[in-house]
Amino acid sequence: MEWLLQRIDGREQHAFTQVSQTDDNRNASETDTDGSDNIDSEMAQAPPRFVFFVVFCITIGGLLFGYDTGVISGALVVIKDEWNLSSTQQEFIVGGTTLGAIVGGLFSGYFADRWGRRVITFLSSLVFILGALIMTFSNHYSVLIGGRVVVGLAVGAASMVVPIYIGELAPKEFRGRLVTLNVLAITGGQLIAYLLAWALTDVHNGWRWMFAISAFPAAIQLCCLPWLPESPRVLIRRNQEDKARGILHRIYGSKVPESIVDDELESMRQSMRTESASRYVDLLRPINLKPLVVACVLQLMQQFSGFNTAMYYSATILKMAGFASTKSATQFSIAIAATNMLMTIVAIAIIDRFGRRKLLLISFVGMIVGLVLLGIAFIFIVGLVKITKDECGEYLKCGACALDDKCNWSPGSLVCTFKGDARFTDLTDACESVTTRDRAGTWLALASLIFYVALYAVGLGNVPWLVQSEIFAQGIRSKAGSLATATNWVSNFIISVTFLTMTLHITASGTFWLYAGILFLGLIFVVFMVPETKGLKLEDVQKLFMGDQRAYRRPDAAPKSRDSADDEYGSGSGSDGDSVKSVVIGSSSAQR
Repeated sequence: MEWLLQRIDGREQHAFTQVSQTDDNRNASETDTDGSDNIDSEMAQAPPRFVFFVVFCITIGGLLFGYDTGVISGALVVIKDEWNLSSTQQEFIVGGTTLGAIVGGLFSGYFADRWGRRVITFLSSLVFILGALIMTFSNHYSVLIGGRVVVGLAVGAASMVVPIYIGELAPKEFRGRLVTLNVLAITGGQLIAYLLAWALTDVHNGWRWMFAISAFPAAIQLCCLPWLPESPRVLIRRNQEDKARGILHRIYGSKVPESIVDDELESMRQSMRTESASRYVDLLRPINLKPLVVACVLQLMQQFSGFNTAMYYSATILKMAGFASTKSATQFSIAIAATNMLMTIVAIAIIDRFGRRKLLLISFVGMIVGLVLLGIAFIFIVGLVKITKDECGEYLKCGACALDDKCNWSPGSLVCTFKGDARFTDLTDACESVTTRDRAGTWLALASLIFYVALYAVGLGNVPWLVQSEIFAQGIRSKAGSLATATNWVSNFIISVTFLTMTLHITASGTFWLYAGILFLGLIFVVFMVPETKGLKLEDVQKLFMGDQRAYRRPDAAPKSRDSADDEYGSGSGSDGDSVKSVVIGSSSAQR
């Protein structure tokens, strides 16, 4: 692996110079006599194009994450009929990727520290391709699960390393937006998965093509690898300061004064000198345990909100909700995925202005409302009935009948009966609304689901990954991030393999209301435990956890002059244009 790292580093030096040359020429040509003023104005608008290129290459991992977790929704409705799968078997096909992601997320932190962020990105691309090939050519249930587990290893590694990688490369003024671009890539991958599932639903072996297509983005990322720089913080740990300085110049642009680069390097060096934590046991120290609890609980809430059930089983949920066919249910799944992507774009636009904490609070409240309404909608559609009947005829509504694997619905006779009942020629496992009450419930379910997904995308869908990339000290950032990522995937696995079972035993409405109750507990946690981190250097964020009280940045009502602000705060204004006044820690303050 060390040999591989050296070879990649050699390729990167040549390619890195070529790609960044354009930015140097562009910045140099725009230099004027009052360059200092233009520095602030340019950085307030956008970072250099090189940063966007690097982020694009890195976030291909997020695209694959989203595609491989989203594609199973459309593929499963076909595979379960072709292979005659039970609900439990469907749950484990969905959960296979999650199981692999637990392992990938847990161990990738150790190797990200040992080999660097770039090598983990390279390995995850290879594993994505291997998993895609196994799933494409699988001819048995167990082989398909094996392929899902292999893909999960790559998904777990990508979900851990990509936010940290971007967070360590991004200028602090744009860190929120750039890290959230990874979430946009995830949602984009999910949308592409739904579109392809819709297009390939009626194609022979279409589900195999759905899996095969995921190999192509991974191949593109492999081609991008020579242009990806290593994290400057990793290079400082390797005593490669000259390379770290060169990367910082590319990140901030050639017009940024050398003093700003020096300040960044000194902050990193100071962090290395004062941070002794580098082992997993160091996470139990109070200063590290607090941010670890915050990161893990936010990741837990992201999954226990039930969102991924909406993505994994959206076509199934919509068939339960009254959409007549697999094709129509998949079409409305596309609307859900598109909502997720569009609202993630909204989050990117506002996250560095509104802040992480405020978006989380809005997101929690909105999702609770959406889940409560979704539960009410399913009372109209399914009723408050447990799907555990011995006789199919006991189900009075198609929605309830469709949930029971042994039953089918006869739309002509409006009765539920056992599959293959020779008395009926129109048996189906899909529902079609026939009464005004049923139609109202169907459309309320769709509207509630879209509202719920929109509020998730604004806050809870992206903030946990962003906060996770910010709140840990350099020495334990990868290891703590791997534990938080593993928490996400463990809770994801629990939710994905229990959702259908819970709808059978506590009803669909009860399941959604249970998720709403969990979110209410999460809302209380955010109110009392999660601080605001926008606009702070990574080396300063951990100071928020040094006192007993929560800490917040306070903007100046009347900003100081630029020179005095730079002297006091290091690098000037935050992303919203206001100078950072102080960070209050307990009864004292920590100046930036």
